[in-house]
Amino acid sequence: MALAFDGATEQPHFEKTSFWVNKKIFATLDEAKQIAVVKLAMEEQAVFCLYDKTVIYPVPGKWGLQGWTMIALKKVRKEMLLDALTVSYCNVAPKKLAEKYKRQ
Repeated sequence: MALAFDGATEQPHFEKTSFWVNKKIFATLDEAKQIAVVKLAMEEQAVFCLYDKTVIYPVPGKWGLQGWTMIALKKVRKEMLLDALTVSYCNVAPKKLAEKYKRQ
């Protein structure tokens, strides 16, 4: 899903797979733990976490306070995962690329 966005690339990041746009990470994947992590604004993180805190929740510690949000892949609905990836991509991508995916 993450590679479907314009300009998205995949690169290793420590022991995880990461997805980049414009030289910035917008998502990571820990295949062993079946966890994705996305970059959200604090307000966006709060809204997504209202859904179910066992499915979508802030990364523990300071990273979570910066909007980094964990998603339990075995529990999340595909549509919600795509929504979170889209928001994260739009937060990181150049304006011209992000405009294509932002909801009106």
